[in-house]
Amino acid sequence: MEHISVFDLFKIGIGPSSSHTVGPMRAARRFAERLASDGQLERVARVKVELFGSLGFTGKGHGSDVAVVLGLEGEDPKTVDVDSVTARVAAISSAQRVTLLGRRPVAFPADAIVFHRREKLPLHPNGMRFSALDETGAVVAERVYYSVGGGFVVNHEGTPEGGLASPSGRSIPYPFSTGEDLLELCNQHGFAISTLMLENEKATRTESEVRAGVVEIARAMEACVRRGCEREGILPGGLKVKRRAAALYRKLRADPRGGTDPLVVIDWVNLWALAVNEENAAGGRVVTAPTNGAAGIVPAVLTYYQRHVPNADDEGAVRFLLTAAAIGALYKKNASISGAEVGCQGEVGVACSMAAAGLAEVMGGTPEQVENAAEIGMEHNLGLTCDPIGGLVQVPCIERNAMGSVKAINAARLALSGDGKHKVSLDKVIATMRATGADMSSKYKETARGGLAVNIIEC
Repeated sequence: MEHISVFDLFKIGIGPSSSHTVGPMRAARRFAERLASDGQLERVARVKVELFGSLGFTGKGHGSDVAVVLGLEGEDPKTVDVDSVTARVAAISSAQRVTLLGRRPVAFPADAIVFHRREKLPLHPNGMRFSALDETGAVVAERVYYSVGGGFVVNHEGTPEGGLASPSGRSIPYPFSTGEDLLELCNQHGFAISTLMLENEKATRTESEVRAGVVEIARAMEACVRRGCEREGILPGGLKVKRRAAALYRKLRADPRGGTDPLVVIDWVNLWALAVNEENAAGGRVVTAPTNGAAGIVPAVLTYYQRHVPNADDEGAVRFLLTAAAIGALYKKNASISGAEVGCQGEVGVACSMAAAGLAEVMGGTPEQVENAAEIGMEHNLGLTCDPIGGLVQVPCIERNAMGSVKAINAARLALSGDGKHKVSLDKVIATMRATGADMSSKYKETARGGLAVNIIEC
């Protein structure tokens, strides 16, 4: 049984989109690496890239073209210098040349990237075709990849490319594919969900490596919140959306308790979510959680835990993220985390479900209460559409993360007020989400052809 690791669900990367930026960058790098490993790199004189479906519709707004260029040059979303991207891409565009893996300069004219707005490839809405051509124009190599959400990339057969954090075929002690499996294993062995996930992670890493890696993720989330609270200005892309987090941060710092306002904590949660997603929209360093479009929810709720739950510590943050990853893995296995496939219920909805579960765990919830929190988090996001204005991860995406964060906290509190028994199981709500996504019109699935995307005049 394939194990989806905490390091698969949470990946340090670059904004604004996991499926439209992180995925294409990884696919482009993988294509260049395959050319090198197959001994074909020196034969290449020109590269052509075709983006299909949702990538064709909204790739420009999501920076897919920029991501492809960087990936071809060998950059990785985790390590690319985000502050140098604009100047670097401008230089490549001016020279009309890209250097594959930093080793082989080849022609890359203005029409090297083609956006197919009306065509799709068969496996997934986010399809890409890479072609390498020689001096005569003959095809040296051609490969198809799909960005299936959360930065995951598969090839034309649906096989993961670049590898999962936990290699396939490696046995884990407590395999699960459903929420029912997860609860049964926890009850059988007396585990919390985070403990079971930790034991599975230890199949491929030492415990100290797992903990250090998860703490690194938590620190990256904290850094993103901090940067988002400091930076001001207008977000790129043409919508002229003003960054709000810094002004809100100054206001809250001036009166952190909000005078007599008992709901000021909601303002803080809103701030943390806005800060992350403004950084994401600006192309900054974020943690895919499980996608970039929903990257603010888990950090905002984790920050709420760290600031407002007594006795919060690093161990709690590790348990929070391990639990959230276990829940995210269920959606990845049994439905989707791709807005282009199932709408925003697969992004904000899944992130809300994951964050609710993580918070319920660290607040002392039983596995049944944690599963209930995850179920509540998704049940009230069912049918959520993905209709970004201008194809940009700004409106309604940024505020939607704030709403999802508050909803996650409420879901955890509702679950903890009960005994874990409830009418609708997490498995049932995941199946419902998948079916709802299948029934949803494609114009509401990250194509910018319906909803707010067409009902708001861009200015």
